[in-house]
Amino acid sequence: MTVYQFLLLFLLWVCLPHFSSPEIMFRRTPVPQKRILGARVPRSDGKILHRQKRGWMWNQFFLLEEYTGSDYQYVGKLHSDQDKGDGSLKYILSGDGAGTLFIIDEKTGDIHATRRIDREEKAFYTLRAQAINRRTLRPVEPESEFVIKIHDINDNEPTFPEEIYTASVPEMSVVGTSVVQVTATDADDPSYGNSARVIYSILQGQPYFSVEPETGIIRTALPNMNRENREQYQVVIQAKDMGGQMGGLSGTTTVNITLTDVNDNPPRFPQNTIHLRVLESSPVGTAIGSVKATDADTGKNAEVEYRIIDGDGTDMFDIITEKDMQEGIITVKKPLDYESRRLYTLKVEAENTHVDPRFYYLGPFKDTTIVKISIEDVDEPPVFSRSSYLFEVHEDIEVGTIIGTVMARDPDSTSSPIRFSLDRHTDLDRIFNIHSGNGSLYTSKPLDRELSQWHNLTVIAAEINNPKEMTRVAVFVRILDVNDNAPQFAVFYDTFVCENARPGQLIQTISAVDKDDPLGGQKFFFSLAAVNPNFTVQDNEDNTARILTRKNGFNRHEISTYLLPVVISDNDYPIQSSTGTLTIRVCACDSQGNMQSCSAEALLLPAGLSTGALIAILLCIIILLVVLFAALKRQRKKEPLILSKEDIRDNIVSYNDEGGGEEDTQAFDIGTLRNPAAIEEKKLRRDIIPETLFIPRRTPTAPDNADVRDFINERLKEHDLDPTAPPYDSLATYAYEGNDSIAESLSSLESGTTDGDQNYDYLREWGPRFNKLAEMYGGGESDKDA
Repeated sequence: MTVYQFLLLFLLWVCLPHFSSPEIMFRRTPVPQKRILGARVPRSDGKILHRQKRGWMWNQFFLLEEYTGSDYQYVGKLHSDQDKGDGSLKYILSGDGAGTLFIIDEKTGDIHATRRIDREEKAFYTLRAQAINRRTLRPVEPESEFVIKIHDINDNEPTFPEEIYTASVPEMSVVGTSVVQVTATDADDPSYGNSARVIYSILQGQPYFSVEPETGIIRTALPNMNRENREQYQVVIQAKDMGGQMGGLSGTTTVNITLTDVNDNPPRFPQNTIHLRVLESSPVGTAIGSVKATDADTGKNAEVEYRIIDGDGTDMFDIITEKDMQEGIITVKKPLDYESRRLYTLKVEAENTHVDPRFYYLGPFKDTTIVKISIEDVDEPPVFSRSSYLFEVHEDIEVGTIIGTVMARDPDSTSSPIRFSLDRHTDLDRIFNIHSGNGSLYTSKPLDRELSQWHNLTVIAAEINNPKEMTRVAVFVRILDVNDNAPQFAVFYDTFVCENARPGQLIQTISAVDKDDPLGGQKFFFSLAAVNPNFTVQDNEDNTARILTRKNGFNRHEISTYLLPVVISDNDYPIQSSTGTLTIRVCACDSQGNMQSCSAEALLLPAGLSTGALIAILLCIIILLVVLFAALKRQRKKEPLILSKEDIRDNIVSYNDEGGGEEDTQAFDIGTLRNPAAIEEKKLRRDIIPETLFIPRRTPTAPDNADVRDFINERLKEHDLDPTAPPYDSLATYAYEGNDSIAESLSSLESGTTDGDQNYDYLREWGPRFNKLAEMYGGGESDKDA
């Protein structure tokens, strides 16, 4: 081997790392001296080129991490060309870890690591070396820098940032659908070997899912995975370094995968037929029941819309979708009638509102069911043929004339008979009556349109078998006008004529009014009752007339007042007319026709009456006022209907006696009070018209020989609690009428407890004392029976 070949091999050996022998020899060449390392290269000019070598030859030191030996780990050797081996040189080390992590032998230049080194903590160390003369401590070599690089070993397994991952994927996804990507990291050196090359694999979750080895992307591996069958999956992914080869380190993570819902299930009714019941009296809008279709999906994919698509009850019932419970609420749309129809059939459809086009092939996404609704009978009140009635009648009809008929029927299948009556609160004057059997409405008093043109009545129809079931209907009675009122002067006219009046002079314009209201409007005609030489009437044909003079000049001293009868007639049938008298005074006037003065006598006697007649009239008026005042004063007390000179204290219950204290024995019979056992029952008042008939309520009598005071207190307490008792300002007097009267009772107050008709016409035959009772009860019942 030549010298040049040896030098080349030496350079290759120095530059390449040697793990087996970390010792590196460094040689120094003095600066003035040139040492040639390398081959000679001839130049064109004949001279030879030489490459100069540095004084220090450095290279990187390599050190394996995680040394497990008991001795210090040998790193390498520093050596200077000036070192003769006699110990005159001293090697000094400084920089990263010098003196602690790395130590150097001062004499030999050997470098050792004092402890185990982890490359993941620090990959390389930069140090400085210098050789000095031990005696002079002067450097023999300039300080130079070198690097100790830590070689990596596979001492770190791949790790995932999360221990547990959560992911989701729609159900029914195609194979290969991406679910989630997991990534593991390896702390080893990725640039040296395969220590940091990670490969992914699946340990748990097959055959449902797979993972890409290089990327860590998890994908579906089975088609048509159904959430309704299984919703949760747990997949375990392994990450292994060294490219997945045997001996590599690995780490795992868990991925919890949830299948999310898609609308792949149609709604289904659990029953083909559903039966419901409802009362016929249920008002419109009443919920009678619900239907519900089940859907295996969730959320909006399970939302269902209900509708009625067919059936004979589509007009009678409706269905409303209840969003929270996803039910169809069936409600009443129109009033029901058990007698008309007892069973309805509906076809109800339930359909998904959100359908995924990808799954049309799984449809149709709707279902139907049959709903049968049975109508249950209830006892209904009578039903009138109309919601209201309008009757028109002329005011001149005779009493008892039928003005119209209301009709009602019992809608129940039993068809109970109906009894009609009038609500007396709508007919306080009792002008009308109704036939209780057939509903015929007739008059019981004369009608007068001028007093009331309309009568708003209420008719009650009640079942005889069940009086609680009743119905009311409004009956409007319109009174039609009949020409039964004569026209009259519109106002009172104070008319005068001047003494110097000329013939044809207008002294008054008159007009008329009529209470009647003919269809063609009012039309009046004016004329004189007889030919008058002083005045005349000229009809203006516009419901007014002019009063004109017929002679020249008047003398108030001769005649101060004229009475002019004027006949006013209307144009309706039958023609009605009346005579109104104008009082015309004669007065002195100026040249302009303005009244200056009239006769005093004419002012005092406008009607031509004497002074004595006026005084008599005034006296009569005063007497009438006194009588009226006395009558009003006595109005506080009701006068008994039966008056007799005989003592009737034991026969009549008197309510108009206030009593005079304990010593007053004229108001009642004290003997009767001391014998309360004789009073069998409470009696109603018979001296005034009762407003409402109540069935007498029997009260327990006081025991024999009871004290009068206890008896009175007991009756007082009873009256305080009795709603049918007389008003609070009345005084109840208790007396004993006697038993077993041959003539029986004259009162009709107890007739309300009997079913037969009552006729009181015989009261008129008993004399004038019973005329009042005959007038009160002889006019017929308020509701005449059939």
